[in-house]
Amino acid sequence: MANTDPRRLGVSDGFKPHAYKPHAYDPVLNPELFDGVLARRVMAFVIDVVIIGIPVLIAAMLILVFGLLTLGLGLMLFWLLTPGTVLWAICYYGMTLGSSASATIGMRVMELEMRTWYGAPSYFVLGAVHAIVFWITCTFLSPLVLIVGLLNDRHRLLHDVLVGTVVINKPSYAARWNQ
Repeated sequence: MANTDPRRLGVSDGFKPHAYKPHAYDPVLNPELFDGVLARRVMAFVIDVVIIGIPVLIAAMLILVFGLLTLGLGLMLFWLLTPGTVLWAICYYGMTLGSSASATIGMRVMELEMRTWYGAPSYFVLGAVHAIVFWITCTFLSPLVLIVGLLNDRHRLLHDVLVGTVVINKPSYAARWNQ
């Protein structure tokens, strides 16, 4: 049995130009999916930074206490704090964005979810790469990251465009907006 229809994900056999899947979320047909997303993303980010920062702060206090108990010898463990923080943040974003909710805890509170541009849910590697690209773009192009979100219909930030994701309102939230 020959499959002549484009596949659900990606492109069909032969990579025919007409076989590319269009964006799954159209801001003209479904404006409720994008209403207020940028402002709520900022709040979600603040919540996520607090969630990431609390264990880092606890680890720093434990290293400090250990350093005092060992008469300064344990303070040499502070060099582990930076790589540990990076690893923790990447794992946090990968695990939460790769979960069935496709959202970090902050995004869940703000009723947002991240999807691929073609509508599939997020997965661990995509979540981790999304976080890494976010931190890199914010480091070098801070204002540009947000300006890009103001200039496109889907309110995708620079790192969303680079990684191929879109952040939308949860369908339950969007349904309330429609009423």
